[in-house]
Amino acid sequence: MAIDHIVTSGTFSLDGGTWDVDNNVWIVGDDREVLVIDAAHDAEAIAAAVGDRRVVAVVCTHAHDDHVNQAPALADRFSAPILLNPAEAVLWELTWPDRKPDGEIPATLAAGGVELRALVTPGHSPGSTCLYAPELGTVFTGDTLFHGGPGATGRSYSSFDTIIESIRTTLLTLPGDTTVRTGHGDSTSIGSEAPHLDEWIARGH
Repeated sequence: MAIDHIVTSGTFSLDGGTWDVDNNVWIVGDDREVLVIDAAHDAEAIAAAVGDRRVVAVVCTHAHDDHVNQAPALADRFSAPILLNPAEAVLWELTWPDRKPDGEIPATLAAGGVELRALVTPGHSPGSTCLYAPELGTVFTGDTLFHGGPGATGRSYSSFDTIIESIRTTLLTLPGDTTVRTGHGDSTSIGSEAPHLDEWIARGH
């Protein structure tokens, strides 16, 4: 069982603005089959990291364009379904108006002997979904939780109060030694972030 990690670079656009971003792409499974989490910016680099393994699914933690802009290309290349929380449809359609995801993220996903549990954590976006692998001691949080606090909520279809509630009731209930593998930037742990919840609430972001 393995977690492969690559960083891809591109842009994120929403509400009339565009920003340069580096995204974490996570590939989870074994030497036979994998799940691709958040297919961002560079389909060739992601495909090279997958190699000759079967892609069980391309899973999108949410549908901001920097997390889904290569999902169709990889899904087509590997004959894999795109999975997304349906509450993300309004954002998905901003990037892919003529292509639908292939299905919802189920309660549990598996590839190469690794089981991931879907944890729905709205706030950064309406249907943001984290993926928790208990046996690996890891949660893939997309843009819900970072080293240093919650994901951004100052743009359309986001809510600070909602993301705080999602983090408090869902993510911070995980074991403290759980590694938090984020959508951007460095990894952290639940135990490192949990003590700062009141600080985040006080600062309002």
